[in-house]
Amino acid sequence: MRKKIFVDSDVILDLLAKRESFYEDAAQLFTLAHEKKIALFTTAVVFANVFYILRKVGGNEEAKKQLRNLRLLVHIVPIHENAVDMALNSKFSDFEDGLQYFTAKEHNMPALVTRNTGDYKVRDISIQTPHEFISMVNR
Repeated sequence: MRKKIFVDSDVILDLLAKRESFYEDAAQLFTLAHEKKIALFTTAVVFANVFYILRKVGGNEEAKKQLRNLRLLVHIVPIHENAVDMALNSKFSDFEDGLQYFTAKEHNMPALVTRNTGDYKVRDISIQTPHEFISMVNR
């Protein structure tokens, strides 16, 4: 069974917007998913946030096209009431980070890949940058 990895919006944006300095690591992560070595998951909230940002750059149709292609590699998991309650009552300063963390945990993801590892003070699942995750896989 492939390892289930939760991927945060910043990593998706690194890939789709080809953000300098971060694109290569994001591309390697998504290549692992394309090769069926890992299974990537995120939430509909992440898709909505990424769409909002991408449409400002390339318009609605281009943003949708990019997200349709992304959907071929990324599975969507639901955010349940419990994750919302946990995020609202947590010490996360960023509510969205709390939602992503508690959703990943609820769906038994062993790792959450984000560039903002400092935003995740809790460590009962692995919180890694794309570079850290790829380095671990390549060992």
